[in-house]
Amino acid sequence: MSENSENAPEKVEFTPIGYVENDYFKPEYKEEVYEKVSKIVLREDLVDGLYRVEELEKLYILFYFSKSEGYKLIHRRRYDGEMSGVFASRSPYRPNGIGLTLVELLKVEGNVLYVKGIDAINGTPVLDIKPYMKDLEEKAKEKAK
Repeated sequence: MSENSENAPEKVEFTPIGYVENDYFKPEYKEEVYEKVSKIVLREDLVDGLYRVEELEKLYILFYFSKSEGYKLIHRRRYDGEMSGVFASRSPYRPNGIGLTLVELLKVEGNVLYVKGIDAINGTPVLDIKPYMKDLEEKAKEKAK
C-alpha cells in the first residue's frame, strides 16, 4: 500500500447544507424532471456563502441519494438500456449514494435557489454547491484532447 492510502479515513461523514424542494416524491427516471423548476433550500447559517452566486448561470449540485438502497456494480443504464458498470452510469444506486447534477440557476431569494434541471426528489439532502465555470470547463476539455 502507498503512504497516501494508509492515511485515508475508512469512513467519511457529511452534514447536509440544505435540501431539494419539488414535486417529485419517488425515485424514478423521468426525462421531464430536467425541465422543471426546483428549489434548493439552504440552511440559514450558510446563507452568506451564497454571496455573488446570482452572477452564475449554472451550478453543480452534489446531493445524497437518501432513498436509494443497495447497488449493483453491473446493471442496465436507464437512459440507453445498455449494460454498464455503476461508475459508467447515472444510477442513483451507488456504493456511496452521491449524486451530481449541473443545473441552471434561475434566481436567488434569501436562502432559496430556484434551479432547473436537478434530478433529485423532494427532500433530498444537498451536500455542496459549486460554480460551473464555462471557460474553465472548456479549457480543461481542450487540454484533455
